[in-house]
Amino acid sequence: MFKIRTYNQISSLGLDRFPRDNYQVGPDLDAPEAFILRSQKLHTETVPDSLLAVARAGAGVNNVPVADYSERGIVVFNSPGANANAVKELVVTGLLMASRDIFTGMSYVQGLTEISDSAEMAALLEKEKKRFAGCELTGKTLGVVGLGAIGAVVANMALDMGMKVLGYDPALSVEAAWRLSSRVEKMDNLQSLLSRADYVTLHVPAMEATKNLINEETLGSLKSGAALLNFAREEIVNTEAVIAALDSGRLRRFVTDFPVPALLGRDNVIAMPHIGASTGEAEENCAIMAADQLMDFLEHGNIRNSVNFPTTTMAHNGGYRLTVNNANVPKVLSNVLAVLSDCNNNVLDLVNKSRDDIAYNIIDVEEAPDQCIVDAIKAVEGVKRVRLL
Repeated sequence: MFKIRTYNQISSLGLDRFPRDNYQVGPDLDAPEAFILRSQKLHTETVPDSLLAVARAGAGVNNVPVADYSERGIVVFNSPGANANAVKELVVTGLLMASRDIFTGMSYVQGLTEISDSAEMAALLEKEKKRFAGCELTGKTLGVVGLGAIGAVVANMALDMGMKVLGYDPALSVEAAWRLSSRVEKMDNLQSLLSRADYVTLHVPAMEATKNLINEETLGSLKSGAALLNFAREEIVNTEAVIAALDSGRLRRFVTDFPVPALLGRDNVIAMPHIGASTGEAEENCAIMAADQLMDFLEHGNIRNSVNFPTTTMAHNGGYRLTVNNANVPKVLSNVLAVLSDCNNNVLDLVNKSRDDIAYNIIDVEEAPDQCIVDAIKAVEGVKRVRLL
């Protein structure tokens, strides 16, 4: 029986994926094998010795101490792409609001409360509507920074709207490249993209390499009069640099899902209350993906969409399965296999993958390993965690 401790309000469609004959699911479980959460900050949470994995029903993992969990051999999953459509639709909204003065026009109309005659109001609006004129998106150039699950669907959507699309992502994966239209023009560097785009939308994760990615220097390359959209993370954009670019006119408009006090009250800022993934469908999709990934890992040892462990999967065609997490250094796997060999236990199949300092192995063997074998593998230098499934 696996125990899954829940944090936050997780969609029931996700939690119902766990079969109740093999899983206990709830917020107050002791000795859980896994956590599933949304926004709960885990940095100060006690880590149970039983914990094997954490799954976030969402893409970002800033609320999870990933480095610490990696040292403990705990796999951290996220749900990339599950909220992509929700974010994409809000990006469309941001693009339209940045090109047409929709919000100001709507606010103007709502303020005409003293006019009671429809003909008078119609005549006034016909006279004043030129104040809210804008431009069309068709034919304009969109620069997409980050071409992962969300960036790819945003780029493809913009092409369907008749925009030209430039893309920049120094870490573009093969999987992401398959999702991306061949009509997206790949740029070699950020500065080249910024210098040509009428609109720039950000879709990169928050990490040390992307902190203040948009700063005074990069904004210096921006095409004059461009609009910038940030539906990724607050830390990617340097607020002071953006305000300076807005004041100078180099940046025409800033659309952000991460408002801060310094941006409020400005006509050239459209601030939203962090609602990029706030749809019922996105929350359901994220919860389902997180639950499925946890079950595949706990029951079969497979790892998909982990932010700290390598993607590692292997079909189970018989025998008994071990998983071994170890430091990514020479001789560890050979020493593990030597233990099995010394016990006359034949290896039927295995897969070995690594990511940075972590190596992960799935090993199917012919005979059921007893506790002595498991303990002997745990004693191998460099081994961090062993599971017999």
